[in-house]
Amino acid sequence: MPELCGKYDPRNPSHKMLMSMLGGMSESERQHVQARVRAAMDAQVVNEGRHQGGRAPYGYVTVDGGPHPNPRKAVEGFRLRVLTVDEPCAEVVRRIFAEYLDGKGDRAIANALNREGVLCPSARRPEQNRHRLADGWQGSTVRTILENPKYTGYAVFGRWTKQEMLIDPDDVSAGNITRFRRAPAERIVRSRMPAHPEIVSVELFTEVQLLRRAKAAGGLEARRKLERGPRETKHVYALRGRVRCGYCERRMEGTPRSTRIYYRCAARSIVPGSPVLATHPKNVYLPELPVVDGLNEWLGHLFAPPQREDTVRRLLGVVPSEQDSDAMESVRRKLADAKTRLRRLQAAIEAGANPTALVDALNRAQEERDAAQVQIDATPTARAATRAEIDAMIDHLADLGRSIKHADPVKLRDLYEAVDLQMVYDAEGRTVDVTIRPGRGSERVRGGRCALSTRLHLSQKTPE
Repeated sequence: MPELCGKYDPRNPSHKMLMSMLGGMSESERQHVQARVRAAMDAQVVNEGRHQGGRAPYGYVTVDGGPHPNPRKAVEGFRLRVLTVDEPCAEVVRRIFAEYLDGKGDRAIANALNREGVLCPSARRPEQNRHRLADGWQGSTVRTILENPKYTGYAVFGRWTKQEMLIDPDDVSAGNITRFRRAPAERIVRSRMPAHPEIVSVELFTEVQLLRRAKAAGGLEARRKLERGPRETKHVYALRGRVRCGYCERRMEGTPRSTRIYYRCAARSIVPGSPVLATHPKNVYLPELPVVDGLNEWLGHLFAPPQREDTVRRLLGVVPSEQDSDAMESVRRKLADAKTRLRRLQAAIEAGANPTALVDALNRAQEERDAAQVQIDATPTARAATRAEIDAMIDHLADLGRSIKHADPVKLRDLYEAVDLQMVYDAEGRTVDVTIRPGRGSERVRGGRCALSTRLHLSQKTPE
């Protein structure tokens, strides 16, 4: 008998049947051991917040946490490893989350980090990223950071699962290859209590995930088709990405003409069939120089020492930005629409419609209803900024006067980013509506930033 070290005879049907049975039993025992080990590791994560090894996420490092809690492993010299914050990298992580919420995409954030010379994760920790090229930040790197729940301080385990796939399904002898796939949500576990220091709050992380889910679901599909993405340019545009056309609400692109800079919105770049083509001129031009001069004059007056107290009082009296309230109203409309569709589908089933044919529509409506409800529940109550916060905002812009005085395009671009400048150009009225929402770097005031606005009138004629 082969199981008793006897010789295996491939021509003996009994031997072949016995080997097949023993192979099935071995595979079954292997799967049982795998399930028991996974259940034990899940319990350690849920109950103790144990770090189960592997590379530490960017922003964290692993340090010695004392003797291993298992007495046998402690005797053998094993030590417990825990995560602690790597503060320089943690600041980059906070910046990535803040800039994404401010409207920047994954690749735009990665390009900005590369321009500033910030080391990417593989360059920062080459000893644990030997399989990476360390060739700078990529959009996928930013996406991985934005989707990692460990930054909230909770231990998370099982986000990826290992799968073995045949290299050639027609040739089993060619062997297999191991691939990592995203695990289903029911396989992912999280600790009940915080297991390590947080880098971003749970509320901020949830807000980012809801925004990413809304974009992935196609809710911004029409806007995405009309929106221009950032591109590498030879010239430095002080107002790049901050001027929108009043006809189509798209960002206007910088266009040099001789020694002057203009911002243009061309009708030919609009998606064919769009309703805005009916009223949009062939080209809309906005000269940079008169806009920058008027804008700098207003900002210099707004934050000058004699005007500082009046600016603080105005900011204290401003209700937080209406952008958040508009977004919340849109979410409430989506919730009401999903509930209405659910009621109609349920009424159709009660009236005798085939439930099988309505399964997809029911699931889709229920998912939209649940997503909208989660977003409403996760949104904090809006509040106005305090006097201390506004003083901190203005102190953060202490070099405002020097930046305006030198009028260097690079410094002006950084300045406009610091005050979160947004402008809309009305070509018919020759006016530019300006709005600023001062903030402190990557710190965000809950409930929206306080806003100040003005209207600039242009007199210079622009080319057609």
